[in-house]
Amino acid sequence: MASKLLLVLTLFFTGLSFSQDKIKYTDDEIDMLKAYYFNEGFNTPARKKLSTLIMKDGTTYKGYCKSVITKKGQIHKVYFKDSISGDKMTLNVKDIAEAYLFASGMEKFNKASKKINNWGMGRNSMSKVTSSDQIYFENQMVSLKNKKDKQEFLMQLLNPNFSHIIAVYHDPFAKETGGVRFGGAPKIGGGVIKSYYVKKDDKIIWLHKSDFEENYNFLFGDNENFIKKYPYNAVDWDWFSGLVLEYTKMSSDKS
Repeated sequence: MASKLLLVLTLFFTGLSFSQDKIKYTDDEIDMLKAYYFNEGFNTPARKKLSTLIMKDGTTYKGYCKSVITKKGQIHKVYFKDSISGDKMTLNVKDIAEAYLFASGMEKFNKASKKINNWGMGRNSMSKVTSSDQIYFENQMVSLKNKKDKQEFLMQLLNPNFSHIIAVYHDPFAKETGGVRFGGAPKIGGGVIKSYYVKKDDKIIWLHKSDFEENYNFLFGDNENFIKKYPYNAVDWDWFSGLVLEYTKMSSDKS
């Protein structure tokens, strides 16, 4: 009986110590971390807008992306029409270094409608969903879902303004968290993306929400100050874009 009581007391005080050690953030800090800093991910290129392909040999093509062939949503072949000559080309991703494409108008419309109908669905601003800016893709060698042999794909970079240490790429097959609905009211909340492809130190992984703890040290562990400020037990997957941004700032300031 005494041993059981001792065990219960030990677990209680361990839990109490853990809760006391857990870092607390101010409301402003949480708002900053919860903001969504990545670009909107798109899956379907526009066919009638002037796009740009930059080949590995330095050749640049300007024209129209008539269609793409994908694997798990990632582009590995592009059917292209040159805007000057009118020539139609089939271009393999192994020959393409970068691409500047536009999102399909229909896909943007559908995303905007979803955001309007599901109030609060996702944290990406409407301006990102409806943006008319070019979308940047780059060639990456990746194992899809961490299961297949590595292949080259054109992948959409979601954090082009702070990708020099950790680059985050769109997962076209990513699922989102669900929201809640009260009666016939619009759905509230949800829309948090559950997976991305993430590159650091020439290693690219498929990162799922369920694997965040396992990969936390790989992503952020080389910055001691960051880990002290944002240990895994104090953060949330929903803050991922904010954490990548903060890590990038703190690592850049250190160098």
